[in-house]
Amino acid sequence: MSTTTPYPFTAIVGMADLRLALLLNAVSPAVGGVLVRGEKGTAKSTAVRALSALMPPVEVVPGCRFSCDPAAPDPGCPDGPHPADAGGATRAARMVELPVGASEDRLVGALDIERALAEGKKAFEPGLLAAAHRGLLYVDEVNLLHDALVDLLLDAAAMGACYVEREGVSVRHAARFLLVGTMNPEEGELRPQLLDRFGLTVEVAASREADERVEVVRRRLAYDDDPAAFAARWAAEEEALRERIAAARALLPSVVLGDAALRQIAAVCAAFDVDGMRADIVTARTATALAAWAGRTQVLAEDVRQAALLALPHRRRRNPFDAPGLDERQLDDTLREFGGDDDPDPDGPDGPDGPGGGGPDGPGGQPPRESGEDDGQSPPPSPSPTPGPGEATGNEAAEGEPRGAGSGGGEQAAAPAGEPFKARTLTVAGLGDGAAGRRSRARTDHGRTIGARRPQGPLTRLHLAATVHAAAPHQRARGRSGPGLVLRKDDLRQAVREGREGNLVLFVVDASGSMAARQRMTAVKGAVLSLLLDAYQRRDKVGLITFRGTGAELALPPTSSVEVGAARLERLPTGGRTPLAAGLAKAREVLRVERLRDPARRPLLLVVTDGRATGGPEPVALATRAARQLAADQVASVVVDCESGPVRLGLAGALARDLAGTAVTLEELRADTVSAVVRDARRAA
Repeated sequence: MSTTTPYPFTAIVGMADLRLALLLNAVSPAVGGVLVRGEKGTAKSTAVRALSALMPPVEVVPGCRFSCDPAAPDPGCPDGPHPADAGGATRAARMVELPVGASEDRLVGALDIERALAEGKKAFEPGLLAAAHRGLLYVDEVNLLHDALVDLLLDAAAMGACYVEREGVSVRHAARFLLVGTMNPEEGELRPQLLDRFGLTVEVAASREADERVEVVRRRLAYDDDPAAFAARWAAEEEALRERIAAARALLPSVVLGDAALRQIAAVCAAFDVDGMRADIVTARTATALAAWAGRTQVLAEDVRQAALLALPHRRRRNPFDAPGLDERQLDDTLREFGGDDDPDPDGPDGPDGPGGGGPDGPGGQPPRESGEDDGQSPPPSPSPTPGPGEATGNEAAEGEPRGAGSGGGEQAAAPAGEPFKARTLTVAGLGDGAAGRRSRARTDHGRTIGARRPQGPLTRLHLAATVHAAAPHQRARGRSGPGLVLRKDDLRQAVREGREGNLVLFVVDASGSMAARQRMTAVKGAVLSLLLDAYQRRDKVGLITFRGTGAELALPPTSSVEVGAARLERLPTGGRTPLAAGLAKAREVLRVERLRDPARRPLLLVVTDGRATGGPEPVALATRAARQLAADQVASVVVDCESGPVRLGLAGALARDLAGTAVTLEELRADTVSAVVRDARRAA
C-alpha cells in the first residue's frame, strides 16, 4: 500500500457499521473508540488508515512535544508553562500506530535515568501516547498486546492523561485520542473487562455477494495501479465528508438528550444485563453523536437503537465461548415498552438509505463491501474429524480391559460437553522466559523484583540498591571523600523482575470407543472445556490432538483462540480402537515444530485418556516408548485419568510415570483441590 496516498475512505465498499462507528468517534472522541473484529483479509486496517485523512486539522503550540492547544494549553504540560502569546501552528491530525511488540517505555515514554543520575535532571522522552494526543491511535492485533500495555492504553484513553512513575519521578501529560483497535478473533480474545473499555465494537466479514466482491477488486486494482489518480477521483467525496464531520462536531454541543431517550437507554442496558454503568454512558454519547451526524439537535429512538447495536454486544458476554451480539427483537420490544417509536426502523438511522450507510446519502454512495490490503477471501472451515480409511468398526473392549487388549469400535455420535467448572491450576515448574501470561513463573518486564543485572540495552528499570552497591567500592578511586556518590554508567543495574508467562497447552484427547462407554465422553469434554476456559484466562496458546481408530489427528493447530478449540471439541466424534502411541507421537511432532517457531514458550502436555492402548502390533510397548521419548524431550506432562467404574487398573498412572509427569483424576481437576505444579524436567535436569 502506498505510504503517501492512503486509500480514500469514501471509496470503501460496504461495511456500513464499521464506517459509521469510525465516523461517530471522529465526531465525538468521548464515545471511547472502536474495536473492529473480523477475519483476515477484510481490510480493517485500510478503513482505519483511511479515516485519519478525514480528521480535522489541529492548532498546536509551536515546539510543544505534547500538541497543546494554544487556546487552552495543558497547565501541567511537561514542556510548559506556555506563554499566552505563544501563538499557534496548524498541522494535520496524526495517526500513530502501536506495534504489537512495543515496550511499555515506547508507549508511555521513558525517563532518561542515566541523565537524571549524572546531571540531576528529570529528562523525559515522550512516547506514542503523547504523539497521539488530539489525533488517532491505531492498535492492530490489539488482542496480542501484553495485558499491561492494554491496561495502560485503555486507562489513558479513559482518563485523557498519561502518568509515568519511575524511581520517585512523576510525569503527567494530556493524552486524548481516538482509539481504534483491530483484531482477528481466531488469534485470541481480549479479556471481558478490557472489551468493556472500548466504546463501540463492530464485526466485519468478507462479502459473499459476487457483485460486491467484483467492485472491491476493481477499486483495489485501480488504486494499486495509480494511487494518486485513484485518490483524485474521490477527492470531492472526501472533502464533502470531511466538512460533514466538522459540521457534526460543531453541532454536537447543541444536541439534547431528553429524559425519554435516557430512560430508553437505561431500560435497554438493564434488559441485556450488562455490567456496570459504562454501557449506559457510552450508549448515551453514541446516540448523541448519531443525532449530530444526522444533523439533528434531538436524540430519537432510532438513535438509541443504533447506539445500542454498536455499544452493547461486547458488553453482554458472560462466557468467552459465547458469540457476541444482540437480540434485535428484544431490543425493539424494550424500546416500545419504554416509550420508543411504535415501529423502530429495522435499519436504524444508518441503514441502506441513511446518512451513514452505503446509500445515496452515505459516504461514497457505493455498493456494500470494502477494499482492503488482502483479497478478502478466507479458507473454508475445517471439517469435523471423520474416520480414516480402514478404521475398525464394532465396539471396543469394556472399561475393565487392560492396555493392549480390545477390539474395534464403531463411530458414535458426538457427545455433548458437560457443564464447565473452575479448573485446578496446572503450572510448569521452574522459571521461564516466554510470552507474558498468567500460568507459570517467568522472568518478565512486570512483576516483583527478584534481583539485578547489568543492562542489556537501554536501562529501563533501575535497581537502585544494586546500583549503589556496585558504585560504593570505587568512590575513593573516583576522588569522592565526602557525602554523596559518584556514579558511572558501568555502575547502573537493571532490575530483574518475576511475573507470569503463558504456556502452550497441548491437549491429547482419547476419542476411542472405550472413552464413549458409559457416557464418559460428556464428562471428559466438560473437563477439557474447563481447561480451555482456564487457558483463555491465563493467556495460553492451545492445541488439540485426538486419537482413535487407526491414528491421530491434529484437530486444532496451536493457536491463541480457545473458541476454535471449544468448537472442535463440541463436534468431536468417538469410536474405534485406541492408538495411544499415535497420539503421543503426533504430540511430539507438534511440540518439535512449535519449539522451532517459539522456543521461549514452554509446553504443557495434557493427555486425557483412560490409559488403554489397543490396535496394531504391540500397542502397549509402542505407547510406552512414545511416552518415554516425550519424557526424554523434557516435556512437562499431566495425564487426566478418565477411568471409571468400581474396578480401576491404574493404566493412566503408569502412563504418567512413563511421561515423567503427573496423573490427576477428573474429580481432582476441580479448583477446590490443591494446585498442582507439573514437574519440568528441563529445569530439574
